[in-house]
Amino acid sequence: MRLGINLGYWGAGMDGDNLAVAQEADRLGYDVCWAAEAYGSDAPTVLSWVAAQTESIDVGSAIMQIPARQPAMTAMTAATLDSLSGGRFRLGLGVSGPQVSEGWYGVKFDKPLARTREYVEIVRKAMARERLSYEGQHWTLPLPGGPGKPIKLTVHPQREHIPLYIAAIGPKNLEQTGEIADGALLIFPSAEHLEDTAMRYLRAGREKAGRTMDGFDVCPTLPLAVGDDIKGLADMFRPYTALYVGGMGSPKQNFYNQLAQRMGYEKEAAEIQEKYLSGDKAGAAAAVPHQLIDQTTLLGSVERIADRMQAYAAAGVTTLTLAPAGFTLDERIAALRVGTEALERSGLAR
Repeated sequence: MRLGINLGYWGAGMDGDNLAVAQEADRLGYDVCWAAEAYGSDAPTVLSWVAAQTESIDVGSAIMQIPARQPAMTAMTAATLDSLSGGRFRLGLGVSGPQVSEGWYGVKFDKPLARTREYVEIVRKAMARERLSYEGQHWTLPLPGGPGKPIKLTVHPQREHIPLYIAAIGPKNLEQTGEIADGALLIFPSAEHLEDTAMRYLRAGREKAGRTMDGFDVCPTLPLAVGDDIKGLADMFRPYTALYVGGMGSPKQNFYNQLAQRMGYEKEAAEIQEKYLSGDKAGAAAAVPHQLIDQTTLLGSVERIADRMQAYAAAGVTTLTLAPAGFTLDERIAALRVGTEALERSGLAR
């Protein structure tokens, strides 16, 4: 199993620290550094900044939002980043959610599976430097009846094949991800529930495409906090868990809430959402079960974290992406080092 680092969003007051964290992860031999985007910092700019100041760690978007860019623009960005980084770029894509897609980008959040499939097909054609022509439900290239003609990408990516990941939560999206992508970006993964919530759907998609799970990168992100007080460490992540389970979406359309329900927290997920959407964020955080946090984070001593890493590897994880918690740069760097030590103790290091 490999290790990754997720810097999250830029512009949250820790920008200099984030670069130092990425550089330390590079020195420690972490495999990939991911950056996120929502409606603040964009991922490609952050990744170009990190790639320019690191040596060997891959840089990846987790995610570049599909409604934010035309697919050909995404292919251009991916090819440019791969070239500038010396072949270290990984393209992570996702549909985002209805609030961001429609409220921020003005793009209707409908038929996300079909839209993702067409988007990936166009991006792959463009990155392969084929002359770009496509007829789909959501995109037609070139536009009919006009002056447009099939053209091809002029930039040569460093590699013939840039790894493409999709952020997936729901069963249908997970199955399609297994079918059309090179890896899956997962959030709130529980090793105990991973087979039922993700792996069986990814496997079904791979089988549909005539492939096995060999070479497919299962890449969940887990917050990491080191210490002896497990309850206190878990409490650090109550607001984070409540935000996603309670506030990321409407009462009818919250993918993270539905995931918590599939993990057996139906009653608790409903309570968290009701409190969060009514404005009681503290009450929503208090309603998050300790076990849910403990199952979806890495908490405790080096030994405990190593045991959890073994559980994730046994469940099918191939790259474990860490989001190290800490109030200072030194604390985050120390957590990174614990991640490396725990992986070595687990016997899983590659």
